[in-house]
Amino acid sequence: MADLVAVWDVALSDGVHKIEFEHGTTSGKRVVYVDGKEEIRKEWMFKLVGKETFCVGAAKTKATINIDAVSGFAYEYTLEIDGKSLKKYMENRSKTTNTWVLHLDGQDLRVVLEKDTMDVWCNGQKLETAGEFVDDGTETHFSVGNHECYIKAVSSGKRREGIIHTLIVDNREIPELPQ
Repeated sequence: MADLVAVWDVALSDGVHKIEFEHGTTSGKRVVYVDGKEEIRKEWMFKLVGKETFCVGAAKTKATINIDAVSGFAYEYTLEIDGKSLKKYMENRSKTTNTWVLHLDGQDLRVVLEKDTMDVWCNGQKLETAGEFVDDGTETHFSVGNHECYIKAVSSGKRREGIIHTLIVDNREIPELPQ
């Protein structure tokens, strides 16, 4: 990895993925790794600028690395996810998902709720869920190991805040990971 020029960590519903990019500025070589696995390899390219597009994660999210010349032999590398800059994508994602990290049965768990679909993911696996209406909102029930879990959705009563989602594991509230 002598030509490693950029590394990004991308948080998706199925986990945090590491994207690494090698760019040989003399040979034009381009290599993209996702989670340590080679996705793209191009040797001897005469065009040193351009784009490389590939997929990331279980949902096959589209990612593009843009290679631009800034001056002389200096290059700038930017990552786009689903057609948005990584920064924009992550800002938007914090509005459409909730993430909790907890320690259960000796292992670290990352639970993600996709608010638009109400899908629940735990450490990269989409979980079976059952929705239920309750007096003050809804509960989305699932289990992790032999632990009973649910995500409670209640109205904040404020239009700007919208719905508040809370993860409950074994009748204990888990704090949300700040985005």
